[in-house]
Amino acid sequence: MSTDHVEMSRAAYEALEAEIEKLETVDRPAIAAKIQAAREDGDLKENAEYHAAKNDQSFLETKILKLRDQRQRAAIVETISSGTVMHGSKVRLKHVDAGKEVEYTIVAPHEADAGAGRISSVSPVAEALLGSKSGETVKVSLPNGKNASFEILTIS
Repeated sequence: MSTDHVEMSRAAYEALEAEIEKLETVDRPAIAAKIQAAREDGDLKENAEYHAAKNDQSFLETKILKLRDQRQRAAIVETISSGTVMHGSKVRLKHVDAGKEVEYTIVAPHEADAGAGRISSVSPVAEALLGSKSGETVKVSLPNGKNASFEILTIS
């Protein structure tokens, strides 16, 4: 697994902890019970339920390992209102070309959900915003090859 730090908010870390706990204490025993029940049905070579449950177990264990690795590499970032855009900042922007306002919170890549207004800290928009201050205008090279300009209205 990777040795890079994974930046995340305290809330994201707690959600990660809760997910690992559920997978280990609820989902793992449920799959073990399915495997045991399928074993009791007889010949394992032609037992589709047994093979499906073993496959589910393999996926679950892989997911647990990945999440544990992420937890081990977690670097919790506390947002301090400094007037500068940083990880965890909520930024209200005016898209200069389109004239419309948008609001984003800059989060770790695994927390990103553009539909919910959470953009990855490694996205082109976030990278252009990081380190900027309210009132500044930043230019962004978008993945589609176009450029966009955003005026930073507020940072919280």
